[in-house]
Amino acid sequence: MRESRTHTQQQGVDRPGSLARQSDERGSIRIQRETISAIAVYLACIVALLLSKFINPEFGSLHQLQTILMLASFLIVCSFGQGLTILIGGLDLSVPSLITLGGVLTASWMGGASPDAGAGWQIPVILAVCACTGAFNGVGIIFFKVPPFIMTLASGIVVYSLCLGATGGNPSGASPHALSVLMSGRLGGMPIITLFTIAFCVLAVVIQGKTTFGRSLYAIGSNPVAAHIAGIRVGRLTILTYVASATFAGFVGMMLVGYSNGATLRMGEFYLLPSIAAVVIGGSSILGGRGAFLGTLGGAILLTILDMIITSLGLEQGWRTMIEGALILAAVVLQHEKALDAVRTALRKKRNAQ
Repeated sequence: MRESRTHTQQQGVDRPGSLARQSDERGSIRIQRETISAIAVYLACIVALLLSKFINPEFGSLHQLQTILMLASFLIVCSFGQGLTILIGGLDLSVPSLITLGGVLTASWMGGASPDAGAGWQIPVILAVCACTGAFNGVGIIFFKVPPFIMTLASGIVVYSLCLGATGGNPSGASPHALSVLMSGRLGGMPIITLFTIAFCVLAVVIQGKTTFGRSLYAIGSNPVAAHIAGIRVGRLTILTYVASATFAGFVGMMLVGYSNGATLRMGEFYLLPSIAAVVIGGSSILGGRGAFLGTLGGAILLTILDMIITSLGLEQGWRTMIEGALILAAVVLQHEKALDAVRTALRKKRNAQ
């Protein structure tokens, strides 16, 4: 009896330490996995740039790199919002419609009568309209238990139909001066959009990886029940996540208006698959709970480089969609647990050796 009691007490002492070691091991594996994914995607970007020089000698120059970053800026911004929803195990299929909504409202309201009109209060109001759609998605998912796929698809269809009905299929207006400066202006010899993209990326890394909000999203994506027991307000944060995704998508619509000096009803449809592909290629799990924005950034840049190569070759849009779909499939397969056994084994051997 005494030996049994002693054995039980020993188990009680050892178990917390064992659980802590298991938790540390899982965290180490997650960080290792994200690091490997980020390195791989940036190496792929370098290889794509080197190969592209055989197609166009201008590829790889400073001007070309600035062009790549400018074109990637749209995908970077909307992929950040999409990545937050994927991080909690969701998905936002309303991104294209919200991009269109932001663009149509910007062109018709801010640029319709006077493209040089002030944008101090109109931009926040337009973003608030987009945010309300995101809140609607979040409420439907949390309180009415509608699957994210269905909820965001349905709201996207409604938003697009409203844009179609309000514009008669032909949006009018031009870019306001503030957005034109953002997309084409220069500051100290550097394009303003390049400086903006760099600042946005730094802010996104901090928000997703260093704040309580970001760490809570990882917990929700890993196990929402455990996150709720731990005191995380799962419902509120889920709604905020979809609000953020909708807001960033609406801002991308504004950026596109500033870039093209107008809006179309199809301006957002090219960003649904790429926004998901950039997140998944960057190492995020489509099931949630794992990923880093630096990987998403690399995925967005890689897709932009491939898009420019396809354009230089004169290939049609179908090739772009096929390549993006193939990259998503490859990334999901590589993320499978069996494909990562080698990483786990290497980590265990290294830890045992130490």
